[in-house]
Amino acid sequence: MKLTLGFSPCPNDTFIFDALIHQKIDTKGLEFEVVFDDVETLNQKAFNSVLDITKLSYHAYAYATDNYVLLDAGSALGFGVGPMLICKTQQDLNNPNLKVGIPGKFTTANFLLGLAYPHLQNKKEMVFSDIEQKLIDGEIDLGLIIHENRFTYQDK
Repeated sequence: MKLTLGFSPCPNDTFIFDALIHQKIDTKGLEFEVVFDDVETLNQKAFNSVLDITKLSYHAYAYATDNYVLLDAGSALGFGVGPMLICKTQQDLNNPNLKVGIPGKFTTANFLLGLAYPHLQNKKEMVFSDIEQKLIDGEIDLGLIIHENRFTYQDK
């Protein structure tokens, strides 16, 4: 049986699914058609039941429980390694007009941002890997970064 399997090209995901998609483990006859997309695109595909198996944000999962169940392995959620809100120049976080680059409306990162800073509503959705450059270019005041970007952003 061939199943569609969606995940992002971030290192965590490629590591998690490497053995499965490269037949390094016995898949009991299952084959996989891999679909690489950013997390918000995968969230949207889950809302429309496009893929058989998919990575999606924990926040998005709340909207997809009719068609998906959580696997008991292959997810990442941890304390101290979550999303980061970054800026190029110091900003007043009380300013509700700040333009914030977010990796997607239904990402867990955006959900947590809403809990921490509910007044920051001037949000611009973009692919997670574009956020740092948009911040450098001055198109946004704050960037909400996820994945490996939270470990490498200072190099830019």
